[in-house]
Amino acid sequence: MKLSNRLQTLRSLVSNDYQHIWDCCCDHGFLGVQLLSDNKAPQIHFVDIVPSLMSELEGKLTRYFPQDNNVEQHKQSQWKVYCLDVAAIPLDKHTGRHLVIIAGVGGDLTQKLVDDIHRQHPDKAIDFLLCPVHQQFELRSHLKTLKFSLIDEVLIEENRRYYEILLVSNNSGKAEKNRAVSEISNVGDKIWTPSCETQMKVSQQYKAKTLLHYLRIHQGQEKQGKPSAVKHIIDAYQTIQL
Repeated sequence: MKLSNRLQTLRSLVSNDYQHIWDCCCDHGFLGVQLLSDNKAPQIHFVDIVPSLMSELEGKLTRYFPQDNNVEQHKQSQWKVYCLDVAAIPLDKHTGRHLVIIAGVGGDLTQKLVDDIHRQHPDKAIDFLLCPVHQQFELRSHLKTLKFSLIDEVLIEENRRYYEILLVSNNSGKAEKNRAVSEISNVGDKIWTPSCETQMKVSQQYKAKTLLHYLRIHQGQEKQGKPSAVKHIIDAYQTIQL
């Protein structure tokens, strides 16, 4: 099955450095199934809170990816389906490095889920691959307060919508990762240094759309006689050089 541009980009950011990959809020499991086909990790976990989706997905996985306990795990990724709140995923029952993927939900919910997982497992080596639908500035700012580090970031356009994809680390076990990380920017860094003309256009359009969004909020607050809660966000985006 052909993945969308967004899911294909998420897939491209997943390395083979993990023992466990958690495809959270997985919906129909398209991304996780592809990672399963790619043998990206010994264990691929599918998580969503909708029983009907998880039941259907488990049936498809059983049919197309039958698990044989006699087959060595390193030859084929194993899978498990969970119907539960993402905040309750049982990371403590598994050893090794984890990648938690949260995509397709709002930045506020993404922030809450990252918070819950990080609070419950502060010493676990966890990377998060995040693709929020909205509230990117707020999410980035919060990740900074948690002292997370940035591994990579990508800006894409799909169906006239723009998505920031963030691969971040909670920094537990940082020494053994032996890879470069950087500080997370409130507005992004790499996403504003496009490598081609097409990507430059995406960056320009995304900046304009984002600024317009926050200017409308600012103007609405001014009309109501309220102090602006987004002026600092507008200022931050206006300093971006393209």
